[in-house]
Amino acid sequence: MALSWNEIKDRALKFSKDWAFETNEDAEAKSFIDAFFHVFDISRKRIATFETRVKKLDNKDGYIDMLWKGVILIEMKSRGRNLDKAYKQATDYFPGLKEYDLPRYILVSDFEKFRLYDLEEDKREDFFIKDFYKHVKSFGFIAGYQTKIYPSQDPVNIEAAERMGQLHDQLKNIGYRGHELEIYLVRLLFCLFAEDTSIFEKRQFQDYIEIKTKTDGSDLAGHLSTLFHVLNKPREERLTNLDEHLNDFPYVNGKLFEENLSPASFDTEMRNILLECCALDWSKISPAIFGAMFQSVMNPDERRNLGAHYTSEKNILKLIKPLFLDDLWKEFETKKSDKKQLAIFHRKIASLNFLDPACGCGNFLIITYRELRLLEIEVIKALQKGQQVTNVNNLINVDVSQFYGIEYKEFPARIAEVALWLVDHQMNMLVSEEFGEYYIRLPLRKFSHIVHGNALRLKWEDIIEKEKLNYILGNPPFIGKQKQTPEQREDMISIFAGVKSAGVLDYVTAWYLKAAQYIQGTKIISAFVSTNSITQGEQVSILWSVLFKFYHLKIHFAHRTFNWTSEGRGKAIVHVVIIGFGSYDIGSKSLYDYEHLNGEAHLLKVSNINPYLISYRDLVIPSRTKPIANVTPMQNGSMPNDDGHLILSSEERNQIIRKHPEAEKYIKKLVGAVEFINNLDRYCLWLENINIKEVLAIPEIVQRLKQVKEFRSESTREATRKLADFPALFGERRQPTANYIIAPVVSSVNRKYMPLDIYPPEIIATNLCNIIPTGNLFIFGVTQSIMMMTWMANIGGRLKSDWRFTKDNVYNNFPWPLNPSDKQVKIIEEKAQAIINIRAEFKENSLGDMYNVLTMPTALARAHQELDKAVDLAFRPQPFLNESKRMEFLFDLYETYTGGFFTKKNAKTSKGQSKV
Repeated sequence: MALSWNEIKDRALKFSKDWAFETNEDAEAKSFIDAFFHVFDISRKRIATFETRVKKLDNKDGYIDMLWKGVILIEMKSRGRNLDKAYKQATDYFPGLKEYDLPRYILVSDFEKFRLYDLEEDKREDFFIKDFYKHVKSFGFIAGYQTKIYPSQDPVNIEAAERMGQLHDQLKNIGYRGHELEIYLVRLLFCLFAEDTSIFEKRQFQDYIEIKTKTDGSDLAGHLSTLFHVLNKPREERLTNLDEHLNDFPYVNGKLFEENLSPASFDTEMRNILLECCALDWSKISPAIFGAMFQSVMNPDERRNLGAHYTSEKNILKLIKPLFLDDLWKEFETKKSDKKQLAIFHRKIASLNFLDPACGCGNFLIITYRELRLLEIEVIKALQKGQQVTNVNNLINVDVSQFYGIEYKEFPARIAEVALWLVDHQMNMLVSEEFGEYYIRLPLRKFSHIVHGNALRLKWEDIIEKEKLNYILGNPPFIGKQKQTPEQREDMISIFAGVKSAGVLDYVTAWYLKAAQYIQGTKIISAFVSTNSITQGEQVSILWSVLFKFYHLKIHFAHRTFNWTSEGRGKAIVHVVIIGFGSYDIGSKSLYDYEHLNGEAHLLKVSNINPYLISYRDLVIPSRTKPIANVTPMQNGSMPNDDGHLILSSEERNQIIRKHPEAEKYIKKLVGAVEFINNLDRYCLWLENINIKEVLAIPEIVQRLKQVKEFRSESTREATRKLADFPALFGERRQPTANYIIAPVVSSVNRKYMPLDIYPPEIIATNLCNIIPTGNLFIFGVTQSIMMMTWMANIGGRLKSDWRFTKDNVYNNFPWPLNPSDKQVKIIEEKAQAIINIRAEFKENSLGDMYNVLTMPTALARAHQELDKAVDLAFRPQPFLNESKRMEFLFDLYETYTGGFFTKKNAKTSKGQSKV
């Protein structure tokens, strides 16, 4: 058991007095060093050696005054000698040491002064020995205290996972795999953390391997099996003649070591890999993120982007702070001066229970537990009011038993359990630092409740009763409908039984419905990270109609779309939202908005948050087959369904025309979204109203038609097989016979405007574009305006982060100006034509270049501003202050169109919106 800081300080003061007048290195260096370690109640003989011989770069022998391998090297000099030279002498020994024996710290002394170097942090600390007691906490690494919270992005996290990955591969290659391999690695992980975080003595695990096992690794597995057995045995139940190195290990318990595993097998290389793992400072590794990386070593495909998928602490805090943490801190601030109320508050935080029903390696639970323990420390400090703590064990009430999780895969579930113990120990070390009394929970008697199973099939009530639970949190799997496995699709069918069109929903939505069912009649608040697609497009009306109608959910807080990035090397990015909800309403709600996807959140206090994460009444906008306003309908372009045989490149087109000039009239320019945005040339065979004999005389066309017929005939779809009878025609033909408005289905979110254009009927639009079969400049102007862009950004679905200009969701639901005047219509038409004219001045550039926010021509940007102003005035005379106000207005107008205020009987067709 480590000493308390108070006792260590007393010993340090005595040490300073005892050695105040010693001067001679040769006579007293060893006694001095032994006494130095006694300050921390450490027997130098157990950890370090004097006069370690090493070969220096000049091939001469050197003798280190004292070396604790991997930890600290001490070099002593007589009083008044140059400590710079002492440091230089110490570093000269490094070439003769093994990589994993290199110390992190160097301490040099002349019996009057101490100089401590931290080589990893590149820090130096100088002080007189008489002031040793004032600086004694700088030697916390000796005392067994580890209080520093390290950043999750520290490269040592990735290095550690990579080394464990190497060991995993070696074990798997020899046939040690499956459940036993997973548990074996988790046990090794615990031991590596334990010896660097004072659960074990410093280097205890590493020294046991180095001292007790052969260098060829042949007996390592046997020794590890024995060690695992010992760690699961109380000292009083161990064999009386047990090797002292083994008996010195503490009793851990915690179920981690109770299962009997088949012994593994090691060789020289594998033993060296394990020793290299030991050489890392595992106290620097965050349990909050290491679990996810450790899991990724099991999958070679994931390992290529090691660290890409774990969740940053910053993002986890975005969820847990508005869920509960901010309110708890506010409550603490109001009660910290009232000891009675503060004691009640302390009992409250120790009674809170949390469930993550898709916990993975436990990231959310770990950070939640850490933050709750940090709050508890402040509570205890306020309760003690500066009094010295004599028994900290009686003051700590928060523990891991308050945390529940469900995880589909066994390995991450076990990692989550261990990681919670490890962060518990880190927080116990912080408690020891704060209150000067060493505090450790061994053997482990409190357990988290991590269940291995399918959260969508299990009854959550069997894991924790509703009456005990306070919060549900996490980030369930981000899986769209196209990437769901057959089992996941079965999960969705089971959860959404009877819900129409539920097949389009993302997998994460099943957790929303499952949580909604569970929290009925309770004050439980749930919060999930989700892909932003569940707040856009067709998913909104399907999911939220059910949640509102049958479960009466209310959104309590939300983060609008932002980039969910990792701190890892692969920098995986997903566009997400966070939604916190309950089955009851609250007054003020918190809406976090982002000006940029990678920016910081701006908090807005609002009275309501709807499923589009807009401050507005709860409403859902269903897909529609027709526009709500009397405007020309939008339709999809024409779909070839030809396996590419009706499509021609510029070169293919030119080759055919050179040989058969008469073919030119059958070849049309073809435009999909990519060609439209990037001004690319592509062509197609458009064989309507053809001269049959003329076409049959062109072998290149005939051959392509044969290939189309063959492709369609072999299709598994009956509708496609029927099209084989018409190989000369596109599978679906919707080409207008007059000028039409064209818009890509998808456009980059990095553009302020999705560009549209007016095309002649001779240019064929594919199904990757939407078309409005009219050249009406009023319709073009409104559709191209910031009003439509705002509506699309909030109502339309997304493809990754890109805008999707959908017909049924965006265009058909758009509330057009009710009664624009003739003057307003004319101004919009003029401004729309101005945009077309300015584009023509830059025709050598693509629309993609012209509409890039970094390169948009000034004249074009100003023309859009003029159009936006004209369109806004057609809606109302007052300006819109921001996007939220614009959406609130559009929602009001939408309800005017659809809620009974605007009926067919009193409707007036918007001027300029005549069908074409």
